[in-house]
Amino acid sequence: MLIDLGLLILRLVVGLSFMAHGAQKLFGWFGGYGPKGTGGWMESIGMKPGVVMAVAAGLMEFVGGLLLASGLLTILGAALIILTMAGAIAKVHGKNGYWATANGYELNLLIIAVALAVALTGAGAYSLDALIFG
Repeated sequence: MLIDLGLLILRLVVGLSFMAHGAQKLFGWFGGYGPKGTGGWMESIGMKPGVVMAVAAGLMEFVGGLLLASGLLTILGAALIILTMAGAIAKVHGKNGYWATANGYELNLLIIAVALAVALTGAGAYSLDALIFG
């Protein structure tokens, strides 16, 4: 029972946070720059075409976060988050070393570990996966 509550809290915090990050890229919500602004930044780091890349990243974050938060197709949601964070490490943070204080990949790796752990353990009893798939 407490394990299921713990998984729910973890899924909600990480999933809703990723939905918000995706909404920044897709809609310009929560202080984000939308597809055009995010796309311009992505082009500046060599990810072209920038707007397409921004929309793709935003969709991965938004959908991955939604699936993780709801506990629906949890493995797919976790995979989308892991892919997004792996891309962030490869393209932005990896060259800066480990520590987040130096814009390194510390936080990205932490998020990958959380998403992988949820994928491996399952979403728990308080999830749509449990409701639908038993």
